[in-house]
Amino acid sequence: MILYLDTSALVKRYIAELGTPEVAAVISDADVVGTSIISRAETAAVLAKAVRTRTLSPDEAASALQVFRSEWPNLVRVQATEALVARADDLAWELGLRGYDAVHLASALLWQDAMGEEIAFATFDRRLWEAAGRRGLILFPDDLPAMLARSSK
Repeated sequence: MILYLDTSALVKRYIAELGTPEVAAVISDADVVGTSIISRAETAAVLAKAVRTRTLSPDEAASALQVFRSEWPNLVRVQATEALVARADDLAWELGLRGYDAVHLASALLWQDAMGEEIAFATFDRRLWEAAGRRGLILFPDDLPAMLARSSK
């Protein structure tokens, strides 16, 4: 399986939260794992926010960031190009996505086109998950709305 992780899925590798065990399992099952180049900055920002909100201690976040940075070279990194951003522009407009969410979807679609194979798209953002499904990507988790509903109880 070829697996694309948006940042909401990728950070679950480094912070224990809803979906962490599932992400660990799907990563271990994948033959190839990739993400957008923007995930590097987004992941660091998520960890910094976790310190500000006291979800993680500064030492915990620094340790998670160190592990993330050491694993970064192992990920396929879809580059942000003018063509990719133009595709993200279209997706943002057509699907009502936020900017970086559109970049993640455009990155996954570009990677799928380049590979010539279906890829699984992992996200924990409901709007992005729905948009990826409308674009024909294999979704992970396969029933995000149910997972989110169970966690809110």
